[in-house]
Amino acid sequence: MERGYEGLTMENVARRAETSRPVLHRRWPSRTALATAALAQQFARANIVIPDMGSLRDELRLLLRCMSDRAGSRDLQLFFDMQKDLVAERSSFADIRARIVDGSQFHAVIGRAIERGEIDPARLTPRIASLPLDLARHEMMMTFQPLSEDAIREIVDDIFLPLVRRM
Repeated sequence: MERGYEGLTMENVARRAETSRPVLHRRWPSRTALATAALAQQFARANIVIPDMGSLRDELRLLLRCMSDRAGSRDLQLFFDMQKDLVAERSSFADIRARIVDGSQFHAVIGRAIERGEIDPARLTPRIASLPLDLARHEMMMTFQPLSEDAIREIVDDIFLPLVRRM
């Protein structure tokens, strides 16, 4: 975070950690892997817990707000700065996301909504299920700004809920 992704070198990290580059490379084969591990640790410290609020709408809006608050513009810039290395490693933002975020809170919110009868499970395809988080990530990555309340409302009320509600 101090020098950005371009300033991240295994040599600098080894020096600061008072170890050697070969020791770092045994655990993290590339600076992309090291940066991903650092992001995963940061996200784990800022763990999101969404309580049962009795409403899919309320829980999903809270989840998107927490997700937005947790992902600062520096983190988003880091993803863009990593892009060239990701291509070289035949990796992607989706791979990084899978290593950083487990999705347990989102799955808990969706599971409770299904149990309450708010969602028709037959309408919840994998692409539709991922839509609210995908739209939130897209908005933040395109603007480098936190989600506005209007954006959260649109994602939840105007896009996602009409797709999954029981008819």
